[in-house]
Amino acid sequence: MRKFELIAPCHFGLEAILKKEIIDLGYDVSQVEDGRVTFIGDEEAVCRANIGLRTADRVLIKVGSFRAETFDELFENTKALAWEEYIPKDAKFWVAKAASIKSKLFSPSDIQSIMKKAMVERLKQVYGIEWFAEEGESFPVRVFLMKDMVTVGLDTTGDSLHKRGYRKFTAKAPLAETLAAALIMLTPWRKDRILADPFCGSGTIPIEAALMAANIAPGMKRGFTAVHWDNLIAKSIWDDSYEEARELADWSVKLDISGYDSDPKMVKIAIQNAGLAGVDKLIRFEEREIGSFSHKEKYGFIITNPPYGERLEEKSAMPALYKKIGERFKTLDSWSLYMITSYEDAEKDIGRKADKNRKIYNGMMKTYYYQFMGPKPPKPDRGKGAFL
Repeated sequence: MRKFELIAPCHFGLEAILKKEIIDLGYDVSQVEDGRVTFIGDEEAVCRANIGLRTADRVLIKVGSFRAETFDELFENTKALAWEEYIPKDAKFWVAKAASIKSKLFSPSDIQSIMKKAMVERLKQVYGIEWFAEEGESFPVRVFLMKDMVTVGLDTTGDSLHKRGYRKFTAKAPLAETLAAALIMLTPWRKDRILADPFCGSGTIPIEAALMAANIAPGMKRGFTAVHWDNLIAKSIWDDSYEEARELADWSVKLDISGYDSDPKMVKIAIQNAGLAGVDKLIRFEEREIGSFSHKEKYGFIITNPPYGERLEEKSAMPALYKKIGERFKTLDSWSLYMITSYEDAEKDIGRKADKNRKIYNGMMKTYYYQFMGPKPPKPDRGKGAFL
């Protein structure tokens, strides 16, 4: 098996969660930076990471890294990379994305164009041809520039990993599936505990929780760019990785997960999405206003993404909405509330200071993940006279 350095980008603020996921998959993490985690793995790791990681945006094979302050340096250093070890003669290859932070080279289109020319020059010399038809499989390249350090990776994923394949219908401002999964992982919720989302929208948080609880790999029902890279990863390795994911899924799990929304259209959409994810029998969705939210059981979790009031016409409704959240939460005195929002007066209007809050970037928007922690449930009584 060939060893690769693999890069998994993620939302800013979620690096520690992704690192734990990678370690739990059995791989060694070599570096954690803002917005990405680097780890060591073989061909099988590429497959298992794409299929199994819940909080990564994609999986890249690192081709190389170097310093470049001028376009000449960018060209020469890109040309010096061993592209022939990854890209076959008939491949379609291009720089799909270039991102630059605090670097002298900052024009994405210029970076992409110069790097493509350098790749062509290298492969022309290696393959002894002057022109590439590019009629074969796709090998997209992604580039990060940070303080003039250039990191180059082959994108094994294709469509971002947040596209699980189940969300055909969405809400007005949907939460990415990868972020929803991370929000759940940042709580002590486990599959034997109650979970409710009173602002479920298209159902993403309840669906991600059900997938986790049933140990259903998020990428089990989708394909990836590298599935077709026969020169790097044998099809049998992909087949075995998909089979492993199918065998690990527990379709018999019993859960208490519910999603509520005031919009009947969104409830219908959430039910449809849960069906596409294969977890519709594990979640209860209902039309319900936040003002009537309640639950007869104790020690549950609310994990939710309420409206932020980003649109001007919605701003005036926020104080009343967050006061209602606070009122309903107060009646659930043994519950915990975990809520992501950019609304700055959330704690004031809820009427309680959060035990913790964590800064997370939802796309380019700075949000806070407020954590109002309830008491732990009592340990089950094993009965008097039981042998220890």
